[in-house]
Amino acid sequence: MSGVAERTRTLHVEAVGVGPPLVVLHGFALHGGLFAPLLPALAARHRVHVVDLPGHGRSPMTAPYDLHAIADAVAAAVQDAGARVSVLGWSFGGQVALAWARRHPAHVERLLLVCTTPSFVTRPGFDCAMAPQTLQRFGDELAVAYKLTLQRFLTLQVQGSDAGRATLATLRARLFERGGPAPEAVRETLRVLMATDLRDAVARIATPAVVVSGGRDTLAPAAAGRWLARHLPHARYRLIEGAAHAPFLSHPQAFLDAIDER
Repeated sequence: MSGVAERTRTLHVEAVGVGPPLVVLHGFALHGGLFAPLLPALAARHRVHVVDLPGHGRSPMTAPYDLHAIADAVAAAVQDAGARVSVLGWSFGGQVALAWARRHPAHVERLLLVCTTPSFVTRPGFDCAMAPQTLQRFGDELAVAYKLTLQRFLTLQVQGSDAGRATLATLRARLFERGGPAPEAVRETLRVLMATDLRDAVARIATPAVVVSGGRDTLAPAAAGRWLARHLPHARYRLIEGAAHAPFLSHPQAFLDAIDER
C-alpha cells in the first residue's frame, strides 16, 4: 500500500489521496493492507485513512478491549483527519464503524457498511447468522492450529463467490504481510464478536449509510444486511450478486458503483 504511514496515538494509520476524509476499517484477524487493490480508486476522490485495528497489522493491543473502546481508539487515531469523516467498515470493521457513529455522531458523516451484521451469531429473534457453537469452535481451533485455521477462515471469506479463487489468492498473499494478528487480539476479538448485538443501537444511529451485501456471503448473510438497512433510520441497501464476504476484492467495480454517492 502506498501513502504516508503514521503512528497516530496508538494505532497504525496509512493516509493517501486528496479530498474529503474517508476512514477504512478491515475485518477480523486481517489488516488494512487488504484494501490495497481498492485504494487507487478511493484515493482519486478522498483522503483515505486506512487503520489497522488494535492488535492487528502494525497496531498494538489496547486496553480495555471491547467494541466501544476499539471505536474510541479509532476515533482518536484519526482525529486530525477532519471534523467529519466518512467511514468504510468491512465485516467486524463495520460493527466498529456503527459503534463509532453511535458514540461520536458529530464526527461521522457517512457510513459505508460492507458485509456488516448487527450480530455474527444467532440470537432470539435473529437467525440470519452463524450458530454460537460454530464461532466458539473456530476459537478453539485457533488455539490449536493458529495459522492453518486462519487460512481456512479466508476460504470462508470467498466461499461461493464468482471470483473466489482469485480473491482467495489475494487474501492469502496479504494475510501475514504485516505479521499475524496478535493471538491475544484474535481471542479478544472473538469474545467481542460473540457478545456484540447491535440491534437495539442501530435505530439510534442517524448517520446516513449505505449497506452493501454479497449475495453468497455465509459469514454476514445478505438477510442480515437487509435487516441492518431496514432498521438504520437513513440507509440504502445494495446487493452484489455473485459476491461472497469480500466484494471489494471479488467485484471491485460493482462495489465502487454500490458506494458511489453521485
